[in-house]
Amino acid sequence: MDSELKEEIPVHEEFILCGGAETQVLKCGPWTDLFHDQSVKRPKLLIFIIPDSNAQEIKDIYGLNGQIEHKLAFLRTHVPKDMKLVLIGHSIGSYFTLQMLKRIPELPVIRAFLLFPTIERMSESPNGRIATPLLCWFRYVLYVTGYLLLKPCPETIKSLLIRRGLQVMNLENEFSPLNILEPFCLANAAYLGGQEMMEVVKRDDETIKEHLCKLTFYYGTIDPWCPKEYYEDIKKDFPEGDIRLCEKNIPHAFIIHFNQEMADMIADSLKDDLSKM
Repeated sequence: MDSELKEEIPVHEEFILCGGAETQVLKCGPWTDLFHDQSVKRPKLLIFIIPDSNAQEIKDIYGLNGQIEHKLAFLRTHVPKDMKLVLIGHSIGSYFTLQMLKRIPELPVIRAFLLFPTIERMSESPNGRIATPLLCWFRYVLYVTGYLLLKPCPETIKSLLIRRGLQVMNLENEFSPLNILEPFCLANAAYLGGQEMMEVVKRDDETIKEHLCKLTFYYGTIDPWCPKEYYEDIKKDFPEGDIRLCEKNIPHAFIIHFNQEMADMIADSLKDDLSKM
């Protein structure tokens, strides 16, 4: 895809109330309302990216189960039932993707990409062994510390810290600070992380087997959240599946420096599926 074509793709941002939570939605492409747009330009396919959330409020929406129901609520409320779907899940988003397929197997998904998938043994992974005690045993210490340090901190200081951190990673022109240093956001992230360590234990082989023909797994060779051993195990159990091992040493947090490489890989992989539509 050349640079001229990229510049022609409109990007629209909006915030909607979904499942009782304010939800940021980024829409790429010439559409805003799939339900009411019946023109010839109405897209036939929706690519739903699930990142590392019925109008009724979802219980425990910031927990693991609540986040899965949040994604399903978005599809029910904003996407027609006959709209073909491509699901792209990264990290814990891969777990969400499998759970969505398990809970609503009739979803019209033509392909699901599970990128650096944390779908099993999270607490046993190299990073999990460090994160588990912090998120499960000392979570309230993190809450109190974060609140005491960040709550009185002026917004200008927070923005300065975030901008400085992004500059160190050469990301100052790609990301906006948002509210990543707000105590409320950090507390919710820690709460969800603790549930991940405790509940993402056993790989859901039954769901994988049922939907294997539409699943693409992409594992890293240097991923401390799902090490190469996990790739070897799933490849052994599902030798006929589309289960790939990264050959470029791309890290788990690929969005920081390798977003274009991952986008190109997914686009190439989708060509056959899209040609059949």
